[in-house]
Amino acid sequence: MLTIERVDTEDKKQVRRFVKLPHRIYADCPQWVPPLFVDAYNQLNRRKHPFHEHSDVDFFLAVRDGKDVGRIAAIENKPFNKYHKEKTADFYLFECENDMEAATALFTTVFDWAKARGLDTVIGPKGMGPLDGYGVLVFGQEHRQTMTMLNYNHAYYRSLVEAQGFVKEVDFVSCYLPAEKFQIPERVKRITERVMQRGHLEIKTFRNKKELLQWAPRIGRAYNDAFVQNWEYYPLTQREIDFVVDNIMTIADHRLIKIITHGEDVVGFLFAFHDVSAAMQRAKGKLFPFGLIDILLEMRRTNTVSVNGMGILPEFQGHGGNALLYYAMGNTLLNFKQFVHVEMTQVAETTEQMRADLKNLNGVEYKNHRVYRRKI
Repeated sequence: MLTIERVDTEDKKQVRRFVKLPHRIYADCPQWVPPLFVDAYNQLNRRKHPFHEHSDVDFFLAVRDGKDVGRIAAIENKPFNKYHKEKTADFYLFECENDMEAATALFTTVFDWAKARGLDTVIGPKGMGPLDGYGVLVFGQEHRQTMTMLNYNHAYYRSLVEAQGFVKEVDFVSCYLPAEKFQIPERVKRITERVMQRGHLEIKTFRNKKELLQWAPRIGRAYNDAFVQNWEYYPLTQREIDFVVDNIMTIADHRLIKIITHGEDVVGFLFAFHDVSAAMQRAKGKLFPFGLIDILLEMRRTNTVSVNGMGILPEFQGHGGNALLYYAMGNTLLNFKQFVHVEMTQVAETTEQMRADLKNLNGVEYKNHRVYRRKI
C-alpha cells in the first residue's frame, strides 16, 4: 500500500527520514555527491533558513508498506510571484525509486497543494534560493556531480517527471574546459585593454581572506542586482543576501574570487571554487570528526575548479564588463598552476552571448539540467 505523508518539520524522526532517503537511493552511485547534513537539515528548519520568512514550503514522503520510496517539496515563492505577476508553485528535492505510482502520487500532492493556494502552474526543480541547483539532469549522468552546486539524479527521473505532463521550461548547460586548451580570445584581450585604458572599470583582486570579507556586503548587493533580467530572478531579502554571501565566503579562496569595480561600487563578480566533490563523497554528509579536515586538504589536492556565479549589473553590460570578467577568470586559472579542468556550471540557454563566449573559450557542453513547467 502506498501513502503520502506530510512531514512535520518539528518531528526529528520524520525530518531525518526525508533527509536520509537520497543516501539509500544513490547508495551504489559513484557519481552522486551527498550534501552536508548541516545544509540538508537547514532547508527544513523554518527558523533558520531565510526563505521560510516570506514563503510557504511543505515536504512530503511517499511510503510503500512501511518503506520510504520517494520525497518532494512543494514551494510557493511569494516574492517571485509578486515580482513577475505570476501564480506559480515550484517543486524541489524530488527523489524517488523507479516507481511511477509513487512519483505520480507525489506530484499529484504538489498539484493539489498548489491549487488550494490559487496557483495555476508548477515549475521545477527549482529551490529555495540561488545556491540551489536548477533542473533535472537529462544529459551527463556519467559525470560526477559538482559538489552540491548542481543537482544529480538517475536517468529514469526524466521519465518519471515527463509522465506527469511536464514540458520543458528552460535548460541550464554546464561546460567543461580542458585547461590545456583554454585560451583568452584576442577579442576579449582587445576589449579589456580599451576598458582598462579608459579607467572606468577595474578588476579588483584580494590580498587575503580578511580583505575579501570586508567587501562582502558590497558583493552581496551586486549579486542581488545583477540578475534582474534573468528567468529565475526575484529580489532577495537582506537576510537571504547575507545567507548567500556567508555560504560563499565560508568556502571561498580569495584568489579565486574576482570583482569588477566602478569607483567604490561592485558592478560585476566571478566566483570560482576548488572542486572538493571527492572529499564530500568520503564525508558522507558529516563534517566531523574528519570530514572538514579532508575537505580542506582536498582544496590543495584537487585539479578541478568550478565557476559558479558570474554576473554584471545590466547597466554595465555591453561596456566591456563581461570581457573584464573573462579576462580575470582566464588569468586566474592560467596562473594558478593547480587546475587541469575547469567547469562553468549552469549557464541558462537563454543567455546566448555567454554561451557563445564559452564556445570561443573552447568550452564543451557536457551536462544539461532541464527545468519543467506544467499548467494545472
